[in-house]
Amino acid sequence: MRFFLSILIALGAVSCNSPYMGKEICGADEFVMDSYKIREGKFSILEMEGKLYDEVDEEFLKEYQDRIHEDDLLEIALYHPKRQDLIAAVQEIGKTVGYRVTSGQIALPDLPPVAVEGLTLEEARDKIQESYRKEIRDVSIFLTYRDRFTRKVELAGLVAMPSIPVDGKIRLFDVLAKARVPTEANLFKSYVLRDDLMLSVDLFKLLKEGNMEQNIVMRGGDKIYIAEPSAASLMIMGEVGVERVISLPHGYMSLRHALAEARGIPYTGDKSYIQVIRGNIAKPKIYTLSWEHVIHLPNDSLLLMPGDIVYVAATPIAEWNRFVSQLLPSFTTIDVISQSAGSFGLTIP
Repeated sequence: MRFFLSILIALGAVSCNSPYMGKEICGADEFVMDSYKIREGKFSILEMEGKLYDEVDEEFLKEYQDRIHEDDLLEIALYHPKRQDLIAAVQEIGKTVGYRVTSGQIALPDLPPVAVEGLTLEEARDKIQESYRKEIRDVSIFLTYRDRFTRKVELAGLVAMPSIPVDGKIRLFDVLAKARVPTEANLFKSYVLRDDLMLSVDLFKLLKEGNMEQNIVMRGGDKIYIAEPSAASLMIMGEVGVERVISLPHGYMSLRHALAEARGIPYTGDKSYIQVIRGNIAKPKIYTLSWEHVIHLPNDSLLLMPGDIVYVAATPIAEWNRFVSQLLPSFTTIDVISQSAGSFGLTIP
């Protein structure tokens, strides 16, 4: 909101209910070309704002061999056709406290401590199963993670779960599904951090367009932030039905949609001067379009991005009518004074 207020103050000396006619004006052609860049997604928009990011590293899409670490909590199930007592004992511990890795080992019923740190889940399962089979034949072991102390993804913002364990296979889409991200979340402002650096992952492309090139394999220590709907927005002002700030949960919106959100342009608006102010306060880029562009060009050719201000100027006759309406009270006052002075025999030139 402070950004929009600063823009308005800066434009105050420029516009004052009239279209800006300075040198930094671009036409519809350039607006269409920039709209194609916006359509490419989040990191193309950030590039237009002067922020550069590399493409998603192909290595991030590959699964990796995950290993058991200290303090991991394992979930273990045991099957034997006759030993119901052993099945119940293993299951009971698993339901209540789980099997935590302590000093690199876990403790199971009827077994000495088993060293599992540094093993994969498959290797740990085979090792536990082999230990049991030395005493009891036909034992089968099933092993998975119940929770992890360090090997997990942390989530913040509009999510239902604060953390989700990783296993070398779980991907971003699955993590977001488990976290129950609401449909109204602002995916443009949401991001993924790894080693405190933002990854070039477009959550809108992944969740809304099904682009699996964004579906990276998650690693322990990754952080995901899901933003609120109003985290990115634009402003529409001037001669429109309702001046307002509009949220951009997807990172962009068509000019036609924005005008509809503002209840259109009334008869007082000059439809030949629809201006879009974009960029920094000191030197904004200002596009001038007309109503003909809005109604005839495709929606995806006229796209707005976060921080844009749409300004519709007033028609000359509307400005004149307002000017006259502001002067009328003064004329009425002068007329009343003249009549009063005449009754006293005074003449007012």
